[in-house]
Amino acid sequence: MSTFDQFNLPKALDKALKELNITTPTPIQEKSFSVILSGRDMMGIAQTGTGKTYAYLLPILKQWKFTPDDTPRVMILVPTRELVVQVVEEVEKLTQFMSVRTLGIYGGTNINTQRKAVYDGVDILVGTPGRTMDLALDGVVRFDALQKLVIDEFDEILNLGFRFQLTSILSMMKNKKQNILFSATMTEEVDDILEDYFDYPEEVSLAPSGTPLEKIDQQVYHVPNFNTKINLLIHLLQDSETYNRVLIFINSKRIADLVLEKLNEVFPEQFTVIHSNKSQNFRLTAMSDFQNSELRGLVTTDIMARGLDISDISHVINLQFSELPEQYIHRIGRTGRADKEGTAISIIDPKEAEIKIEAEMLMEKELRIMEIPVEVEISEKLMEFEKVKQKIKHLLKKPKQTDEKGAAFHDKKDKNKKVNLGGPGKRNPRKTKPTNRGVEKKRAEKRKKNN
Repeated sequence: MSTFDQFNLPKALDKALKELNITTPTPIQEKSFSVILSGRDMMGIAQTGTGKTYAYLLPILKQWKFTPDDTPRVMILVPTRELVVQVVEEVEKLTQFMSVRTLGIYGGTNINTQRKAVYDGVDILVGTPGRTMDLALDGVVRFDALQKLVIDEFDEILNLGFRFQLTSILSMMKNKKQNILFSATMTEEVDDILEDYFDYPEEVSLAPSGTPLEKIDQQVYHVPNFNTKINLLIHLLQDSETYNRVLIFINSKRIADLVLEKLNEVFPEQFTVIHSNKSQNFRLTAMSDFQNSELRGLVTTDIMARGLDISDISHVINLQFSELPEQYIHRIGRTGRADKEGTAISIIDPKEAEIKIEAEMLMEKELRIMEIPVEVEISEKLMEFEKVKQKIKHLLKKPKQTDEKGAAFHDKKDKNKKVNLGGPGKRNPRKTKPTNRGVEKKRAEKRKKNN
C-alpha cells in the first residue's frame, strides 16, 4: 500500500498529515505529484471526491520557501464561495506548522474588508473569478510575484458563466508561471482556453469523463407528478436511521424553498435549504450544522453539487433530475466518497425520462428501477409551476388550419364589412357628372333616332 513517505515531504507538512490522520495518498494525488513538482503545466481529469485539493496542495507546499513578498505567490480559483472557504480551511490545516499566509476572497461580503486583508499581505490567495477580477482591476490584487495558478473545478467555472472573468484574469498574468488545472469533464470550451493560455499541459487522467463512482447504488423511481414526488420523499425519510445524512437536489431556488416547507411540516428543524439567495453566513452555518450532524439533511440547488467535501453523506436524492447529464454525476458524487458506499435516488416524472437516459448513456450504466411502495399516495393534483408549464406549452401550439381557409384568413366583424353598391354613380345618379360630353351627345342622338 502506498504511503506519503514516498513523497519525501518536509517535516512540517508530514506532521500536519499525521495530525489529520491522513496516511494514504489517493490515486490522483499519486499521479499528479511528480508532474506538478516538475514545474510543467498540468491538466488533471478526475471525478469529484477523489482528493484533488491535496493533489495540488501537497507538491506546492513541498517546494515552499519563505520570501518577503506581500503579493500572492499562489492563486487558486474555484467556482463558489463555499468552495473558497473549504479550500482555505484545507490549506490552513496543511500549513499549521508552516509560515504561510492564506486568504479567501469572494462576493457577497464587504469588498473593503477584503481589500485591507490583501494589503496586509498574502502568500496563497483563494478566490472566485468575479471577486478576484474586481480586486485585480482595482490594482489591489497583483500578480507580480505569482509562481503558480491553480484552477479547480474548471468546467463548473465555465458552466456558471465566468469565462469572461477567467480570461480577463489570465490576460493580466504576464509573468511566467506554472498553470495547474483540474476538471471533472473535458469540453471544447475547456480545450479552447487550454490552447490559448497554457503551455503544452501534461494530462493526468484518473477516469474517463462521465464515469460514475462504482460504490454508489443508483436507483430511480418513476412517478406522474411533483406532488407524488413529495409523498414518496416523505415516506423514504420516515426511516431516519437509514436516511441519516441526506442531500436533496432541486433545480430552482423557489421550488427548493417550497420543498423545505413541506419537510418542515413533518420533520421540524431536521432540514434546511441552501441556495444563492441565502446569505453567506446562513449558508456557512447550515453547512457547519450539517457537517456536525445537528441537521439531518439539506435541500439545495446545484451550488452544492461541485467541490464541497461533506463527509459521510448516506443518500443523495434528486427530487428533480439534473438538467445536464454531467451534472447528475457531480450530484451523486457527494456520496460514496473515500471508499465508502453510498446511495443515489432519482425520483423522476415523464418529462425527465429523456435526460435520465442521456445520463445513463454517458455513464454506460442503467439506473436500477424501484417499485413505488404501496403506502405512497399517487397524487393527481398538479403543483402551480407544473400547471404554468402546461399552459405555456399550450400557448406555443400553432393554430389549426381549416380546409377552406389558411391560418392567415378570418371573418371580419360586421361593422368592418363593406358592401359594393356599384360605385358612386349608382349610389347617387343625380349628382353624377358626365365624364365625356361628346360621348353623351352621341348617345342622346342615337336614342332620338330610334324613337
